[in-house]
Amino acid sequence: MTTETRAGRGRGEGAAATPDFSAAGRVVELDIEGMTCASCVGRVERKLGKLDGVQATVNLPLESARVTVTGDVSDQQLIDVVDAAGYAAALHQSEPDDDGGAQEVPASTLRPRLITAAILTLPVFVISMIPAAQFPHWGWVAAILTLPVVTWAAWPFHRAAAVNARHLSSTMDTLVSIGVTAAFLFSAYTLITNPAATAQPGTSMTAHAIYFEVAAVVTTFLLLGRFLEANAKHRSGEALKALLNLGAKDADVIRDGAEVQLPVDQLVAGDVFVVRPGGKIATDGVVTEGHSAIDTSLITGESLPVDVEPGDTVTGATINTNGRLLVRASRVGSDTTLAQMAHLVSQAQSGKAPIARLADRISAVFVPIVLGVAVLTFAAWLLAGLPALESGEVQSAFTAAVAVLVIACPCALGLATPTALLTGTGRGAQRGILIKGPQVLEDTRSVGTIVLDKTGTVTSGELSVTEVIPLGGRSAGEVLQLAGAVEDGSEHPIAEAIAAAARDAKGKSGALHVVTDFLSASGGGVRGLVHGPTADVDGTDGPAPSQVVVGRAGWLAENGIEPSADELEAFRQQQRSGATAIWVAVDGGIAGILNLKDTVKDGSASAVARLKELGLRPILLTGDNAAVAAQVASAVGIPAGDVMADVLPEGKVDAVKQLQGEGRTVAMAGDGVNDAPALAQADLGIAMGNGTDVAIEAADLTVMGNDLGKVAESIELSRRTLKTIKTNLFWAFFYNAIGIPIAAFGLLNPMIAGAAMAFSSVLVVTNSLRLRRFGKSDAKRVTVS
Repeated sequence: MTTETRAGRGRGEGAAATPDFSAAGRVVELDIEGMTCASCVGRVERKLGKLDGVQATVNLPLESARVTVTGDVSDQQLIDVVDAAGYAAALHQSEPDDDGGAQEVPASTLRPRLITAAILTLPVFVISMIPAAQFPHWGWVAAILTLPVVTWAAWPFHRAAAVNARHLSSTMDTLVSIGVTAAFLFSAYTLITNPAATAQPGTSMTAHAIYFEVAAVVTTFLLLGRFLEANAKHRSGEALKALLNLGAKDADVIRDGAEVQLPVDQLVAGDVFVVRPGGKIATDGVVTEGHSAIDTSLITGESLPVDVEPGDTVTGATINTNGRLLVRASRVGSDTTLAQMAHLVSQAQSGKAPIARLADRISAVFVPIVLGVAVLTFAAWLLAGLPALESGEVQSAFTAAVAVLVIACPCALGLATPTALLTGTGRGAQRGILIKGPQVLEDTRSVGTIVLDKTGTVTSGELSVTEVIPLGGRSAGEVLQLAGAVEDGSEHPIAEAIAAAARDAKGKSGALHVVTDFLSASGGGVRGLVHGPTADVDGTDGPAPSQVVVGRAGWLAENGIEPSADELEAFRQQQRSGATAIWVAVDGGIAGILNLKDTVKDGSASAVARLKELGLRPILLTGDNAAVAAQVASAVGIPAGDVMADVLPEGKVDAVKQLQGEGRTVAMAGDGVNDAPALAQADLGIAMGNGTDVAIEAADLTVMGNDLGKVAESIELSRRTLKTIKTNLFWAFFYNAIGIPIAAFGLLNPMIAGAAMAFSSVLVVTNSLRLRRFGKSDAKRVTVS
């Protein structure tokens, strides 16, 4: 059984790699502790797969397994099998704990080890590498300071290496444990057998065989990388928690004719509850009384509020912008739309396994080879010197064997990924780009299609007046001022946009006109008497007030206003352009039409062009209608054939799956709650930092602010960082490949091996620091690598 290459993602090849869970059977979710790498994932899957009727997919970042059982296997048997493999398993809790649950433990456990290692490593490094900082017998101080680092601080590596050894396998932890131990023990042996090596200060590193700084530095850097990884794992589960927290906590329920406040989890289907202006709708239901406009942007992504009246359905967690509503609950608990969206996020994450790190894949072969070479070296030297064993050939054999282990010590290998990742992510933070973890980097390399959510990503997500079409002889400015004055009394988002446009047009010249006899009809429009700028509210000064009616066609009809055929055609033409068109009537006649649109962000067109340069195919995905989507796509340079409109939240996930089913590796960029499941399903999820916490937590990359250009830059930086890591790993293993044979033939003593090891580390760190120049004028562009 194979695993997918990305935790929480459904890439193309994953369609074949993921076990088929569609067969009848129960699904068991397990929490698993103790896994450190891809080989751990494979071991747990193989052990579980040996049980009759059991299929499993293990997720390393979430430290979980999703197991389908079609045979007669109990939950305890599953747990026992995982425990026997060397890991700790327990049944998964259905809801995350408020304090983060068990996922907090790895990070909190590593933190004191990391701090201790860093504090002790600094003086060891200074006195070992700088002769001027040395003092008589400094080696003993270095040994005492290093001992806690290579034992207690490095314990997670030693423990993992022991678990792997028990199952006759090896990983990066095995390599680290052996390298750190060999460097420390050989240094301690040299110090004991040759106290004069550090008896005097000012000793250069080639004049002694002391490598305590190697053991300490490797441990500290790898602990730092493991700590950052543990934090990323913990954040993986917070999307689900944040999504569930969006719902209302209480509901005002009508019971026995009285209004009673109850927790939402006590609602039952059929309950009637009250929703006041500005309040959240407690659960999915049907409006039984009242009219209002519902802000559904968090759930559907629609920028335009939806007008509702008795008989219309409403969704839990959406916001009632104005008007009092009575709603009869139709779906509660786990059946609600919000709960189903949370389930989609959880499903998309739990069905996939993490990337197998390149270093782990190579070390699985590299470690046994190094151990074998060391043993063969020792044996060969002994055999070659059998006639003269008493002349010190045993010492030579031991020295050559230890030189092999020292030259193979993963100093550069241990620095290869953490230094590049730290430098790349640090530079990204300076540029407003947050990368969740190292697995994200490889995903950016293979992505070929990027799905862009329209609202809040390509567009601003806020309605604004884009055009005023005057009719009936009035000027555009006059129509806007009259409409803005009367709309200023309404809390409807469209009214607020019109009033804001009127204020902007008026500038510093004064406030909007005075309005009396104001009336607002939910779902229809507004009406009022608009007085001149110098008029008193009783109309005694200035010109006579104008009766202004603003809203939909039905509202105009209720006020006895009928547009002519030409006016109706002008109105339909504006609607066909993708705009939200609003009538304005003055004193019983049509005065004009206001167009409102969700405007395209500045820079979106250039960002789309940059994505194309990076080898990506942009696709616009939105819950808005086709006319609006087509207009936005045209404005930013996306072909009409790459537009998906009228898509619901579940449909966004299906759209991503459809593209993946065509063999594409898909990235998704979005900012709303409705985007969270699709962000989790995509091979690479990119959240806009001005969006919701749910979208950010469900994604792999987060770009701060609302600039779509940062999306292209985030992919570019990730690819650059991945390229740097691969270059570092190449040089780290190349150095070992050259150095090990030389050491085995006795041509490289441990002191020179230590110097070579230090040089390889300097090379790796220097290469990583080049990432600090990313984004500057001389930085090269990175395309598909």
